[in-house]
Amino acid sequence: MIKLRLKRFGKKREVSYRIVAIESKTRRDGRPIEELGFYNPRTDETRLDVPAIVKRLEQGAQPSQTVRSILNKAQVFDQVHAK
Repeated sequence: MIKLRLKRFGKKREVSYRIVAIESKTRRDGRPIEELGFYNPRTDETRLDVPAIVKRLEQGAQPSQTVRSILNKAQVFDQVHAK
């Protein structure tokens, strides 16, 4: 199963994350299928590739709880249900 989850990168105590589509059994920092966005919790900055995220969600990808809350804030789920 494909999951949308966070992949950690950056220095210690200066962490930021990439939002990736990855096989559910793969480790957290393993090779992703596709990178879909960026999230920095220190500055609350998010950059999302919305068309690619909508496509993955329509194909049945399941977001993690954290990614789900990020997508809710960006109102991505409204675009999925609109089609």
